[in-house]
Amino acid sequence: MNEMRKLTVFTPAYNRGYCLQNCYESLKRQTCKDFIWLIVDDGSTDDTKELVEKWKVQGEITIQYHWQENQGMHGAHNTAYKLIETELNVCIDSDDYMPDDAVEKILSFWEKYGNAQVSGIIGLDAHTDGELVGSRLPEHIKQSTLYNLYFKYGVTGDKKLVYRTELTKQYPYPLFEGEKYVGLNYKYHKLDEQFEMLLMNEVLCVVEYLPDGSSMNMLKQYRKNPKGFAFLRKELMKLSFVNTLFKFRQAIHYVASSLLLKNKKFIGETPCKLLTLLAIPFGTLLYFYIYLKTD
Repeated sequence: MNEMRKLTVFTPAYNRGYCLQNCYESLKRQTCKDFIWLIVDDGSTDDTKELVEKWKVQGEITIQYHWQENQGMHGAHNTAYKLIETELNVCIDSDDYMPDDAVEKILSFWEKYGNAQVSGIIGLDAHTDGELVGSRLPEHIKQSTLYNLYFKYGVTGDKKLVYRTELTKQYPYPLFEGEKYVGLNYKYHKLDEQFEMLLMNEVLCVVEYLPDGSSMNMLKQYRKNPKGFAFLRKELMKLSFVNTLFKFRQAIHYVASSLLLKNKKFIGETPCKLLTLLAIPFGTLLYFYIYLKTD
């Protein structure tokens, strides 16, 4: 059955039973049903499983459900990429949903322009009031890496990424003992080293930024997951295509994470020794800022 389908829409969920319904309703309304909905339940203790069982019985769309011990968002992504067998995949978070024609747009666009020289498609996110998240994609180019989109073409805001599954199986996120967070952009930037992505100025996802997902939350993540943050910053400093300013910013964050970890060997472990030395004063300030804000 899965071999016939082209696209997997996957949703990592942790105690999100209260908001998953919106996502489900939007998938039922899709004008093209050529997809599988994969829910990776990341250790929920609420009624998520019962809800999904009920939806499976309704038989409106093809649903695949997988429960695992809680590993954090990146751990749920790892599992999704292991399980997905369709050519393409897209992540729609539990509190987001898809416009009714999103699947149809993705598949017809890929049918027309998709090829083995690109890693996938970049589309748009919109708020529930129809306002775009950030800017549109540049009209004068057909494809770009994610990095160039933001740092060369000045695009802003989150975008919706549709990837070729065989590529997303590469570069699994590391799991660190006692931590639950590694930035998802690790994988996206690694794929940037190999391929560009096709640009599609169409809204593929409607996002609901819930209050528990604010930047305040980000600082708490920083404090709770210093190993994951230090790993990400080191990896981003290693990228071949990024400019020095980008690397310097990563170095500042790497210093802050290393101080949170009380890692005295951080200079020996950085891929950019000089930049990291220069970043120490700024990283120290950032460390104190995080500490004060999250105490």
